Amino acid sequence: MPPTSYDPTSHLLLTPEDAEAPRRVVRLRELGLGEAPVPEFDEFARELANVTGAPYAMVNFIDEHRQYFAGLYIPAAGTAVGPAPSGSPGTAPRPCRVMARDHGYCPHVVVRRKALVLEDVCDYPRFAGNPVVDEIGIRSYLGAPLIDRTGMTLGTVCVVAQEPRPWGRQGLETIKSMAAELVERIHRLEAGTG
Repeated sequence: MPPTSYDPTSHLLLTPEDAEAPRRVVRLRELGLGEAPVPEFDEFARELANVTGAPYAMVNFIDEHRQYFAGLYIPAAGTAVGPAPSGSPGTAPRPCRVMARDHGYCPHVVVRRKALVLEDVCDYPRFAGNPVVDEIGIRSYLGAPLIDRTGMTLGTVCVVAQEPRPWGRQGLETIKSMAAELVERIHRLEAGTG
């Protein structure tokens, strides 16, 4: 199991250390990913939300300091996956493609290199204290790693909901299958055939 930072003042396990991050940044740059929205990935996120029945879906690339949603699906204008902009009290959150690395569950998926199913994040003390629970109201997560032909974990595909969801075995198989499908699309784009 990868080493994890521990903050004795809060008694919470923090985001896992990611030794692969510097190499991932280089690989993402080679692929031209993680810096701008990709319309094909937005469409993929919409398809992922539709297949899983989740309100939010993302194609997420992670570097040393942040997460970038190159593919993003949200149910309606005025809702968001990211926290409300600071200094704007009373303002409804808006769609956000960038999130801190210590927010959410995708960094755990990347480091573990395995899918993660959290039907109710509050059932898992390790994950219940994540900032997305209080700041955004996330209660359910389903994500899988994007492992490319080099063996590098580039990021994740994931879906989230603001209420518990019974993803079950079918949800796990679906997210893993969709991740594999997206990796194939990335390889086709890299080869110039996609």
